[in-house]
Amino acid sequence: MLRIPTLLVLALALCRCSAPTEPAKPAAHSHAELVTLFREWREFQLPKMIEGVPDYSAEAMKEQQTDLTQWQQRLNNFDTVGWPIRHQVDWYIVYAEMNGLDFDHRVIQPWVRDPAFYVWFYPDPSDVPEREGPNIHGRIELPAYGWPLASSEAADIAQRLRKAPAVFEQARKNLTGNARDLWVTGIRSIRTQSRDLQVFADRVVPTFPDLAAAAREAKQASDEFAAWLEQRAVSKTGPSGVGKENYTWYVKKVHLVPHTYESEEILLKRELQRAHQSLRFAEHRNRKLPPLKKAETAEQFHKQVHDGISEYIAFLKNEDVLTILPYMDSALRDQARTFTPPPAEGVRGFFDEVDYRDPMPLRAHHFHWFDKAHETLYPNESPIRQAALLYNIFDSRCEGLATAWEELVMHEGLLESRPRTAELVYIMLAQRAARALGGLYQHGLEMDFKQATELASKWVPWGLLPAEGATIQHEEQFYLQQPHYGSSYVIGKIDLDRLIAEYARQREGKFVLREFMDDFSTRGLIPLSLLYWEMTGDKSMLNEALN
Repeated sequence: MLRIPTLLVLALALCRCSAPTEPAKPAAHSHAELVTLFREWREFQLPKMIEGVPDYSAEAMKEQQTDLTQWQQRLNNFDTVGWPIRHQVDWYIVYAEMNGLDFDHRVIQPWVRDPAFYVWFYPDPSDVPEREGPNIHGRIELPAYGWPLASSEAADIAQRLRKAPAVFEQARKNLTGNARDLWVTGIRSIRTQSRDLQVFADRVVPTFPDLAAAAREAKQASDEFAAWLEQRAVSKTGPSGVGKENYTWYVKKVHLVPHTYESEEILLKRELQRAHQSLRFAEHRNRKLPPLKKAETAEQFHKQVHDGISEYIAFLKNEDVLTILPYMDSALRDQARTFTPPPAEGVRGFFDEVDYRDPMPLRAHHFHWFDKAHETLYPNESPIRQAALLYNIFDSRCEGLATAWEELVMHEGLLESRPRTAELVYIMLAQRAARALGGLYQHGLEMDFKQATELASKWVPWGLLPAEGATIQHEEQFYLQQPHYGSSYVIGKIDLDRLIAEYARQREGKFVLREFMDDFSTRGLIPLSLLYWEMTGDKSMLNEALN
């Protein structure tokens, strides 16, 4: 028998015991697990409901803010190495939403600083995936119901309207902030709610008297809340903006936009100057043509708008701009404006002044309604993109495209038979750049609300945007409530230019507009930096936002 020396046996044993072992690899995560986390996250970020009223008390918000760190850690523990780009993009969507809630708690605190946050009743639809700005959970979105109302729907709305007194009572306890402009403009929002409730009550009283009674009760509660706010307005003296550093963090880490406060200011000024230069040259070119005339009757306006829709859809189809889908025509007609007589003094709202002169610029901007219909009829394959992104993170995509589209289809030839209409396109761009600068300067603490409205009015041609008019008063309030939204129209347009440039460069000589638009339109209403990565394979725009 062959004997192995004892020392050799011991040596072999020691080698086996001390052999290095590979550390255990973390379990691979799947996109399905991310979807599960996303669904749980969406439930977590909602406030708790107590007898039909959302709880935004200091205690509840402190608890939510504390728990948020655990959700962020769960997301950061995901191993996405090897995932396809579209799944990595979904991870960043969840990342951005979590940052949005973090910023709400640290900086915006709308439940503490902004009375308009507590508007409980909205009668009109929003043209983007989710109502713009910070809004209270559980609010009544009337367009979500069918019309005429079914009895069950009327009963549901009445039951929810009767929660209004409790909502406003909680608001009285929560609103301890010192943001003067938000407070004062918020009073106006609550007063507008009261008027909307009265109109709604008058509308439904013949069919649903109990619903009308509930609306009147809610109106009374709204009036009392507004009076309470007015009594305390004089004591509010603080700023409402978030400051430049916070603004840049929010733009980059929540909206995933590759810009800073300072770079947005430069770009907005440049676009404002370009709009004015382009307008003046267009006016000179058209100087021998008769001026645009506004529709003067309901019949004239209705014909002008609906003939314009027919012409617009035919143009998109004949020029092979994008694939025409069945919903597109009705999406525009369903949202067509109704005629309102001119006021005794001043002008109609800014966009009415445009639309009454020519329907084409706003039909182009109403790509919004294509987007909303498409998301409903053709939901994205990813559940994470089927839900409207929180904190209006979709703004650069939705508002950026809608704004860019006005000029893009003009350059494609939409307005060749309407040369003076190009002037309206440039005026609309000037208006968006000017109001964006007002919103930016409010957040940079360089202007107050009044100064922002005056700046915007000063830089909008033809006197179409009076500083005291409803349009700019509403817009500058909203942009103060929601950082970056005011800039998103123009900044999103610029970032879309960058996407088109790189996408086309990669297909030099083989760029097909319809293919680009169809591809772009089916990827979901997500930030442009994520679309840029998905559609080009280049992560640089997102990296600029994250750094």
